[in-house]
Amino acid sequence: MIYIFNEFFYRPLFNALIFLYNSVSFGDLGVAIVVLTILIRIILLPLFYKSAKDQAIMQRLMPKIKEIQENHKGDREKQSKAMMGIYREHKVNPFSGFFMLLIQLPILIALYQVFLKEITAESLNNVLYSFIFKPEIINYQFLGLVDLSQRSLIIVVLASLAQYFQGKLSLVKNNKPAKDLSPAEAMGRQMVFIAPALTFVFLYSFGLPSAVGLYWLTTSVFSVIQQIAINKRLQVNDEKLVEIDKKLHHKI
Repeated sequence: MIYIFNEFFYRPLFNALIFLYNSVSFGDLGVAIVVLTILIRIILLPLFYKSAKDQAIMQRLMPKIKEIQENHKGDREKQSKAMMGIYREHKVNPFSGFFMLLIQLPILIALYQVFLKEITAESLNNVLYSFIFKPEIINYQFLGLVDLSQRSLIIVVLASLAQYFQGKLSLVKNNKPAKDLSPAEAMGRQMVFIAPALTFVFLYSFGLPSAVGLYWLTTSVFSVIQQIAINKRLQVNDEKLVEIDKKLHHKI
């Protein structure tokens, strides 16, 4: 399993990083990290869009799901059957977010490993493909300002803030008081604050090199831009969401 992970995920990404370092980063490892992270996120964009769309549909269907749960409170079988009917009607998988995460996880872990480990002469000799040029030195100074081999408070704070804004954007706006929220909705609101706090603790308290923080910052900023674009597209162009909103509005 470790061999498969290294050969199919870690090694290709490590070589991609060195290729970008040689070709487009002007000898700046930080620029190579930013470019590689953006390229990977662009490749994964269809998966993120599918997950965001299903999440948006599920949040809009929540009143109907609550109604089903109340109407069939004493009959689990009827409750499950009715809910599955709702999911089939709107062509949504309640577990799609989990499945998307499983697909993305090996790539994201491999990226994290690439940026976490220091690039040494040994790793260049053992991991680099024969057709990738081996640089004599690696410049860890990002834009001449941040040493990517050391911890950076500025990078950690920016990464945490970017994750907070991404979390806020991913929530469907509603004016319900806290007492009327479902457990899932309440947890979603809490995670907007919990996730950035955990990011700060993880990146700073464990003394991780700022190369990891820069990766985290880049992917969080990309997520903010991506979430804005996804929200706009879902609101304007997605007929399924418009149909759901009309049905809910008509019912009210």
